[in-house]
Amino acid sequence: MKLRNTIDKALYILLVILMSAMVLNVLWQVASRYVLKSPSSYTDELARFLLIWVGLLGASYVASKRLHLAIDILPSKLEGAKQARLNILINVIVALFAFFAMVWGGLKLVYITLTLEQTSAALNVPLGYIYAAIPLSGILIVYYSIANLFSKPDPVIEESKEAY
Repeated sequence: MKLRNTIDKALYILLVILMSAMVLNVLWQVASRYVLKSPSSYTDELARFLLIWVGLLGASYVASKRLHLAIDILPSKLEGAKQARLNILINVIVALFAFFAMVWGGLKLVYITLTLEQTSAALNVPLGYIYAAIPLSGILIVYYSIANLFSKPDPVIEESKEAY
């Protein structure tokens, strides 16, 4: 539980930093385009890359809090052992998908783009570093899915879900 809280806190701080950087970047993009009349050449690409990282790591964070998008028609109709078994099945499926699609596939993508030395047009950053968000997020989702199998739901989060 202590490891999970540490990862949650580090992920939260990283997301705040990335989101702040994205906001400042877009503000600079707008200011340079409309106020200075000299658009910055790198801000559009940087905003896209930051959005990729925020989106993927944000998905990992909400997986930790069990707030990811879900249709809960079936789980809400089940009770007791049946609901627990369904929860196990869902977490296993999520972990398997995250492992094969995000971790394994993402690592292959990172390896290929780094091997081919592909770089971004404006920032000249190796695209493998940008794509590294995919396997990193996948590893976190696998970890959280497995951890969710062995932990009880947080009552505060469960209450906030019911409010929606």
